Amino acid sequence: MQVPLYQAKAEFFRMLGHPVRIRVLELLQDGPKPVRDLLNAMEIEPSSLSQQLAVLRRSGIVTATRTGSTVVYELAGGDVAELLRAARRILTELLTGQQGLLAELQQTEEGPVVRGEGATGTTGDAA
Repeated sequence: MQVPLYQAKAEFFRMLGHPVRIRVLELLQDGPKPVRDLLNAMEIEPSSLSQQLAVLRRSGIVTATRTGSTVVYELAGGDVAELLRAARRILTELLTGQQGLLAELQQTEEGPVVRGEGATGTTGDAA
């Protein structure tokens, strides 16, 4: 039985849904990197990085080449780098919109203070 496309997409995005995996993909946008360079750039335990690299490798999104004791990872295709650039553009737009809203809120006057009757019958600020 074939998996529906929307489910396959959900699985793909779920696979991307880990900060370490995203960081690895960002680092690999500049070209192939040995594991030691990834470790130095990320300040992560080698076992944790190994687990996340295995997920990326199994998904086919990265490839690994071993030369002696050095393992070098690279993106399996340029589309991944484009996806990361698209995500950056989307986040930039979202955050810009939020900054605009924040600026608008900061520029507007505060509305009238709501006052109500307290337990003693005195007027005080409402919570």
